[in-house]
Amino acid sequence: MAALQSSFTSLNLDTSFFLGQRVAPSLHLPPVKLTEQPSSIVAKLKRWERKECKPNSLPVLHKMHVKLGDTVKVISGKDKGKVGEVSRIITHNSSIVIKDINLKTKHVKSKGEDEPGQIIKIEAPIHSSNVMLYSKEKDVVSRVGHKTLDDGKRVRYLIKTGEIIDGAENWKRVAKEKEKATELATAS
Repeated sequence: MAALQSSFTSLNLDTSFFLGQRVAPSLHLPPVKLTEQPSSIVAKLKRWERKECKPNSLPVLHKMHVKLGDTVKVISGKDKGKVGEVSRIITHNSSIVIKDINLKTKHVKSKGEDEPGQIIKIEAPIHSSNVMLYSKEKDVVSRVGHKTLDDGKRVRYLIKTGEIIDGAENWKRVAKEKEKATELATAS
């Protein structure tokens, strides 16, 4: 035992040596202060992912000047000047989808070995502020106004032309087109 103790004393261990190798002097960093309460991790959403919510956590639904089936003209963007019909409305971010306008290419992978992949065109949403209501009869864009008819029915109309947009025949036509689209989707 005495021989072992004498060998340790003869090794001459210093703080700058570690197992016979020279160690660089350590930098003296200030001690890290720990907080009393651990902070919760907050996931930061992108600007386009945030949805404005009510106190009950449901998204705020914005009222828009266009409705399903309206004929609109694009007033800004790459499709400026094109006329189309509103086919879908996204209320939480005030976007609309217009038939055959703002087409984007989508690359679809093959689902099976026998089915090849394909490139398809889909209609992307446009913000509702980038469109105005369009009169097919007079070929003019206009803002929308609201008025009450003699029978007490409240309707929308084009301010420039006075043309009434909300009509029973318009809603029936839109409902029939929706039914046809759902039948085609179920059939295929």
